[in-house]
Order: sequence, then C-alpha cells, then structure tokens
Amino acid sequence: MEQDLNQFVQAILIASDPTQSSLHQQALQYLSAIQQNSSAWRLALAVFVEPGPSGGRKHPPQVRFFALRVLDEFLDNRFEPLDDDTFQAIRQSLLNYIQSEYLYGPAEADASFLRNKFAHTLTLFFLCTYIDKWPSFFTDFFALIHPPESTSQTTFNPHVSLLLFHIILEISGEVADQLIKAARQFSAERQARDSRVRDAVRERDAARINEAVLTIVADGVERMGRLRKEGAAPSSERELDSAIEVVDWGVRTFASYVGWIDINLTVTRDTVPLLFTLLSDPSLPIRLATALALTRIVAKGLKEPVDKLQLIKVLSLGQVLEALEEKTRSEQKSRGSDTDEGEESYREALGKLLNMLGLELCKLTDECPDESVRAEAVQLLSQILPVMLRFMADEYDDTCSTIFPLLQTVLLSYKRQRKSSSEPLDPAKRSFLSSLLTVILEKLKWDEESDPEDMDEDDKAAFEELRKELRTFMDSTLMIDPELVTDAVRTLALNTLTAYQNGVALKWNDAELAVYLVYIFGEINKSGGKGRAAFCQAPAVQKDKRKETDYSEYPLTSHGEMIYALVQSGISSYPHKTVVMQFFETVARYGDFFKVRKECIMPTLQAMLDVRGLHSPESSTRSRVFYLFYRFIREDRNEISPEMAVSILEGIRDLLAIQVELPELENPESSDLLQEAVSAPTIFDSQLYLFEAVGTLVSLLYKTPDQAAALLLSVVKPLLDELSVSLQAVKGPDDVLPILKVHHIIMALGNIAKGFPEYPNPVPENFVAPPLDVFREVGQAILVCLEAMNIFRVVRDATRFAFARILATTGSAVAPLIPTLMANLLAHFEPTELIDFMNFIGLSIHKLQEDLLDVLDQLIGPLSAHINGILAQPVTGTDDQVTHTDTKRAYLGLLTSIISSKLHTVFISDRNKAQLENLLESMLRLAEDPSDPASEKAAFSFLGRCMTVWAEPPKTPGAQQVLPGFERFIYERAVPTAFAVLSLPQFNIKDGQIVVVLQEIANFLQTVSKTRGQEAFDFFVSVFLPSQNWPPATAVEFATKMRELDGKAFRKYFTDFVRASRAGS
Repeated sequence: MEQDLNQFVQAILIASDPTQSSLHQQALQYLSAIQQNSSAWRLALAVFVEPGPSGGRKHPPQVRFFALRVLDEFLDNRFEPLDDDTFQAIRQSLLNYIQSEYLYGPAEADASFLRNKFAHTLTLFFLCTYIDKWPSFFTDFFALIHPPESTSQTTFNPHVSLLLFHIILEISGEVADQLIKAARQFSAERQARDSRVRDAVRERDAARINEAVLTIVADGVERMGRLRKEGAAPSSERELDSAIEVVDWGVRTFASYVGWIDINLTVTRDTVPLLFTLLSDPSLPIRLATALALTRIVAKGLKEPVDKLQLIKVLSLGQVLEALEEKTRSEQKSRGSDTDEGEESYREALGKLLNMLGLELCKLTDECPDESVRAEAVQLLSQILPVMLRFMADEYDDTCSTIFPLLQTVLLSYKRQRKSSSEPLDPAKRSFLSSLLTVILEKLKWDEESDPEDMDEDDKAAFEELRKELRTFMDSTLMIDPELVTDAVRTLALNTLTAYQNGVALKWNDAELAVYLVYIFGEINKSGGKGRAAFCQAPAVQKDKRKETDYSEYPLTSHGEMIYALVQSGISSYPHKTVVMQFFETVARYGDFFKVRKECIMPTLQAMLDVRGLHSPESSTRSRVFYLFYRFIREDRNEISPEMAVSILEGIRDLLAIQVELPELENPESSDLLQEAVSAPTIFDSQLYLFEAVGTLVSLLYKTPDQAAALLLSVVKPLLDELSVSLQAVKGPDDVLPILKVHHIIMALGNIAKGFPEYPNPVPENFVAPPLDVFREVGQAILVCLEAMNIFRVVRDATRFAFARILATTGSAVAPLIPTLMANLLAHFEPTELIDFMNFIGLSIHKLQEDLLDVLDQLIGPLSAHINGILAQPVTGTDDQVTHTDTKRAYLGLLTSIISSKLHTVFISDRNKAQLENLLESMLRLAEDPSDPASEKAAFSFLGRCMTVWAEPPKTPGAQQVLPGFERFIYERAVPTAFAVLSLPQFNIKDGQIVVVLQEIANFLQTVSKTRGQEAFDFFVSVFLPSQNWPPATAVEFATKMRELDGKAFRKYFTDFVRASRAGS
C-alpha cells in the first residue's frame, strides 16, 4: 500500500509539471489507468487526509486536489449503495479530517481552494449515503460546530460553520438549482435520486438546518455589532472580518434553500427583522447576499394566491425598497463623478428585488380568480411603480435594466385591458405612462461625457441595445395611448430644434436626441400615411399626376413639421459629429418629405457636400455619407433640376479620384494579395455609391442628349485615361497596385452605368436613349483591359460586374462587344466563377434576346459539357456540397432562361442538336431526385417549357412543329418519370418543399394535356393510365380534370388526389 501510495503521489507531481517531458506522458497514462481501478479511492483518500510529521498535511496541495478528483469520480453518479466497509472507511476518515483540520486546525489556510473542493466531495458522499447509510449526517455535523467544552471558545467554530455553509450550498445546487441541472447531461437515475434526497432533507432535517444556519448568522451579527463598537485594534479587525465572512456565507446559504424548503421555516418573526437589518448592513457582501435571499423568498412558488399575498404583506418590501432606493440615490448623488462599483451593484441588487416583487404582484393581479386578492395586489403594485421608475432612471444602465421584465409585464397588462375596454384610460395609469415616457426620453440620450466616435465598441453596442429595448417600451406605451407618445416626442424634438435655431446653447446629447426622435418618428407614428402622405395633408393624387402637383400649398403632418424644423434649424452645423451623422441618416431615410417641400433639398445637399459630409477630413464620415448621399439622390432624383444636377456633380468631381489601399496580411506567403485586397473592406466600397449617384445625376439631363453625353464623357474620360495608364503599368502578376487600380476603375465605370434607368423593352415611342456612344467607348476600353489581363480573376470579376450594368443601361447597343467579352471571360476560368458567369449570361439573354443567338449557339454546348463534368464529380465535404448545389441551380436557371426566351432554338441548332438527348436525360435524372426539391421542381418546369415551344402542333396545314417527334419523348420518358416520382418512398408529401414539386408536376402534366389536346387525352385514357392499372372511370376523370380545370384548380385537385392515393396504399 505504501509503495502504491508513493507511486501515486509521484505520478501526480510529474503529471502536473510539463517540464518533465520524458516521464510526463507516462505519468498521465498511469493516472488514467488508476482512475479506472475500482479501489483507487482508497489511495486517493489516504493521500488527501494523511497527516504530516509536524502537523498539517503530508502531501502538497496539488496532489491532494487530484486525490479529491479521484474521489469525486468514484462518488459522482453512484446510484448503488456503498458497501458497509467502504462507507465506514470514508465516513470515519472524513470526520477525523474535519476534526483535525477544521475544529482544531487551520482549515487549509495555505490552500484555500481545497476548502471548496472538499465541500463538493463531501456533498457527493452525502448524496449517495444520506438516505440509507448516514441519516445522521447533519446531527453529526452540528455536534462539531459547538465549541468543545475543554476550550475557552464561547462562539461557534467559524471554520466548521463555513464548511457547513459550503456543503449546504453544494447540496442545494445539486438537488434544486435548475441552472446546474440544465448544464449537465440528463440522467433519469440521478434526477430520481436527487428528488429523494431533497424530500428526505425536507422531512428529516430542514428545520434543524434552518435553525443552525440562522443561529450561526445571528451569533455572527451579534459579534459584528460588538466588535464594531470596540474600535479598530488589529485583533478586533481580524475577528470582525471573520464574523462578516460567516454572516455573508450564512445568508448565502439561507438564500440557497429558501426556494425548496417550507416557507414557514424561513419567514418568521425572527428572520424578517434579521434580514431587513442585514439589508442595510455596512458590509456590501452581506447586503448583496441578503438582497438575493429576499428575492428568492419573494419568488418562491406557493399554491394559494392568498398565501403569496400574505407573504408579500408580511415582508412589507415596498416601503423598505422605497426608503433604500432614496437613500442609495442620495449617496450616489453625493459621490458625484466618483464611481463606487460596489455600491452600484447594491442598487442593482435592490432593482432585481423590486423587479421580482412586482412580477409576483402582477401574477396576482392578472391571474388570481379572487377579486379581493386582486384588488390588494393592484394597490400594492401601484405603490411600487414610482420606485420602479426611479430605478429605471438610474444613470447606470445595468441598474436601469433590472426592472425591464416588470415594466414589460405591466405594459402588457395595460395593453390587454385597453383591448378589452373602450373606456378612457384611467388617470392614474395615464399619469404613470407620462412619467414612464419622461424617463424613457431621458434614458434614450447618450451620456454627455461619452464620445460615440471614440467609444469602446462593446460599450457602444450596449447603448444601442439599450435604445432598442427602450424603443420597445415606447412602442408598447404607444399602443396604449398613441397621442401621449406622439405628442411627447414631437414636442421634445420641436422645442429642442427651435431652441437651437434661436441661438440657445444645447448640450450635444440633447441635440442628438432631438434628431434621433425625428429619425424614429416614422416608426413610432403607426397611424401616419405612406409616401408623401406621411408628411403632407394632401388629397389623394393619381400616380402619374404627382410630379405636376404643387404640394407646398398643403399643410404638413406632425412628422413633416419635425423634418422641416430639422432642416430649417441648421442643426446640421452642430459642432459634434454624432449629431451631424444622425441628421444625415434622418434626411436620407425620409426622402419622400423633400417631394412636398422642395425648398429643403438644397440646404440638405449643401450640408452633405461640404466638410460636414462628403468633404469631411474623416474617412469614416465620408464612407457613410457616400451611401447616404447616393440614397438621397436616388430617392429625390425627380425633384432635382438638370441645372442643380450639374451643380451637384461639379461639387463632387474632386471626390471621383480612385485610391487603392492594400491590406496588411497575417500570412503573406499563403495569401493571395490581389484577392485579399479586393475582399478587404475599404472606402472604395462606399465610393462606388458615389459613382452610382453620378450616373443618376447625369441621367437627369436626358432631355438634352448632347449635354448629357458631354457631361458623362467629362466624368468617364479621366477614368479611362487612368485605366490606360494602369494597364500599361502592369508587367506581371506582382504589379498588384496597377492591377487593383484597373479593377477599381472598371467597377466604378459599371456603377456609373448602374445609376442610369434600365433600358426599356420594348422601347416606347419618343424614348430618349442614354449616351450610347460614350457607353460603347467605355465598354470597348474595358474589353481592351480584359484581353490584356484576362489571366487575373479580379479583372474578370470586375468586367462581368461592369458589363452587367452597362447591358442593363444600354440594351443591345453593346451587343457587338459580347462575342469578344465571352471569349475572354472563358479564356481563363476558375470553377468558382461559374455561377456568376451563368447569371451574367442569363442577364444578357434578358437584355439582348436575338442579338445573343450566335454567341449562345457557340457557347451552350461546351458550357453544358463543362458543367455536367463538374456535377458528375464526387462530393467530398460541406463546401463541395454547397458549391455543387448552387452550380446545379444556376445551370437550371440558365436553361430555363434560354427555353423561356426567343433563343430556345440554340438547343436544336445544327451545332447542338446532337447534345439534346444528353441534356434531356440529365433533366430526367434531376426530376426523379427528391433529395434536392428545388432542382427537381426546376427540371419539371424546364420539361414543361420544352413541351410548349417544341411540341406545339402546327396551326396551319402543311407546317411542321418546331421539333418533330418531341412528344414521343414526353409520352415515353417524361410522363412515366413524373408518375414514378410520386411513388418514391423519399417523396414525403408532408414536406412543404415536396408539395411545391408536386404542384410543378401537376403544371407539367397539364402543359402536356393542353399542348397536345385530344391526342394527349387519348394517350392518358387509353395507353398510359391503364398501363399503371388505373380503373377506366378514374383515368377518364383524371384526364378530363387535367384538360378542363384552370391551373390553380388542377394543382389543388392533383395534390388532394395524390394525398388520398398515398393514404390508401
């Protein structure tokens, strides 16, 4: 045994010292093997308790800590009773240890962490022995607490008292704490064992435990009082600290079990005064522990509502909390700017206590059937609501938010009452809501000492989150009393803005709040109209007449008044960035206002254009205002005259120079600098919005095409010149800066095109085209770069982006450039580009139609072969699966775009008709795969469209259908596939996605029926359905419904039919 013990100790020492590399792994393996041994607990117990030669313990703390872990392993989750020898050996050793170490010794003074670990181990031993083996556990323990008669000690032993408290805390945690239970893996055996232990403690020892805890606490309180009076001798200070520690842990222990033992034990004539005394004790830990204990008492579930009401009345917490709130608020005020985090945590604890008290009262007011109980609860609740508001008004947000659950419950109750009654709101409730609104509006303000632009991100996010929560309370109040909220918000905003306009000095956070309230008013004012009606009380005007209507003669709504005051007040010049940025956010959000008060457009744009916005020295400001400016221009473009557009463009011309920024790479060797530079967020991403706004401004000169072309050229010419210079500077792949410059310029040119309206199809009469010659020149210049630099993916990506936007703006004007474009995009190709490329072709089909026929005829065969090759490759991981699915869906989308356009003949052209059979076979494979419902649906949709365009019978004698004989493929292959899918076990019609596929199959079958007419009817009735063993009458009914019902009705019939068939099979 001695040899094993020494070997065990040495292994622990080596395992805890990684520097002993040669033996470290061996020691770990040895200890792992020991832990699997059923008798390892004997070694561990001996190591933990073995005394040293000169007192104290023989082995070092880390060894003894590991020994406790081995004991824990042995005792934890043990549901079989211990045999008598094992039980007695452990019990006697632990009791002897407690006597020598805690009763007469230093209680592990040199290794305090062992105290908590030992308490946990002893608790595990208690859990598996208390019911059958050691029912006298607490009696034996209490005997150790009283001072021995042979000593002069007159109080309870503090070491044993603290050990008892820790054990009871551990027991409460194990058997009653829902958080601890939820955190560990569920075990039905453990749950049952813990419940039995809890019930046994309640029955046998709850009264004695409670009496012992409270007696020790009372003794400690008496000692604290005496020692505080005696003064500050060093020995008295040590004794006082010891007494405070005992009381603190005693109250925490009391708090741990009040929720699961009889309330009549914990709430008595003695405990209530004791707790209220401790709630105001000079010691902060004691006050915090007491607040928690009272919170748990209040939260304790009682069967009868009248008992809960009686408990609340006995505690009289309302008056106590009111007095303590006032006292702590006064102390907080007297501290001024000196923060005492401890005292703030006490106010927070009081807020939580009030919150729990209020929530329990709300349960009585909302759920209790007894009218008298409800009435008393309402009265008690009304008394604490003002105190709740004072906690909510606390400058510290953690304290403020403690009462949010109570406030939410109160407002929910008010909303319910409001819905069920048409009576005016009770004056007391309206008064409360008015006070609440005052607090909310004050709490919505930033702290004056803070600077949001220089704040810690977490602090900033926390305040934004608080604002959101306060907004929900404002919204709830709005539902109860809309006028109260809208009037309060409107009045505060208008008064602040008017004061600023009149020269009154405003604090920055007051100014920001006023602008913020204008910003959120559109969300608050739920009864407001939409569009112009939200800002102007004008009669309804037809959409085509709105441009000619002069809205300036109509009065403004409340929100209109607020935005008008916002612009006219000049608050956009306030010398604080946060205020100015909130102004820009607000005007960009409510573009419709400027359609009814056009005189406000220019002052707003002037603010955006100067150093407050687009020309700010701070890049973060410029970056955000680029977007807000673009949004404002896009929304109000029809209110901007051509002259104003030219003026605005001249004001931003200096901002169109493109700056290239290179990111700092963490791993330069393994990173693609070009790709990283494009992906990294830079100010260029925001600058693209500015280029789009430029396109919009130029497009406003459409009535004077020559002037528009000249203005556009004046913007793009410097970019094209720079593009040429950068192109010549690229000698190889290491010339990252000029390559990036090419990428950025191409992107910018694409965004300028994006700012123009889409080219219409069909083109209406008197349509004035955009400057097509300039866009052709731009397209040609981009192609020159692509031809020279098509090895660079970033250039290919930028070119696709730009041409997609140029195509949308110019229609077929750039069609001659498309063959060269496609050839160069495909000259160097990465698989990940495939999806974007297919989407680009889909857009080109939409915009160019027949102009794309030759290009598509050459492209579709190789592209299909390439994609089918990719789709045939095995999928090896999640990323592969996502790419595989996205590629398949993009390909199906492209095929559907082609078959739905005038270009469907490319599939059956001389060049591609040999591949048609393979294409149709691949569609059938997708159609019968329920594992991907989206692709399955697309495949049936494609087959239905093929039927429509290729199998329509000729309408004139002698004419041929587009693809003779195609109907045979549909009859012999596609229709059987559709019906086979319906009987697959994976085809689960309870799945919503599968139902969508089912309805697409219905569409397909009906398309076959409608396209081929009587021939299809005869095929279904006489050939196909009989071959599937359908009764003749059912076959005729089905084919008739398919022929005669409209699409929606047949889809419903078909879905119900399949469901009924599946249910009956």
